Amino acid sequence: MAASSSMLHVRINDKVKAEAAAVLESMGLSASDAVRLLFHRIVADQAFPLELKSPNTRTREAMAEADEIMRSRRLRFSNGEDLFADLEKVTGR
Repeated sequence: MAASSSMLHVRINDKVKAEAAAVLESMGLSASDAVRLLFHRIVADQAFPLELKSPNTRTREAMAEADEIMRSRRLRFSNGEDLFADLEKVTGR
């Protein structure tokens, strides 16, 4: 008796899909094969097979600052020299 199956529909950026499909094809896999492998690994390992990390406090603060800069459309630096000066100060170089 054959096992039953169901469809999984996923939305993805066209460019990413095409690039991933080309890489998978070079490995002899289809996108469907890759998804099936992913799901089998999740079941076998009882975990996601890639390391997923939660951003630390400093990263979250930088992300919030970037969001605010985009929202307010303000520049953090008035010119490239100020940007490089800040980078040198922060990195100690």
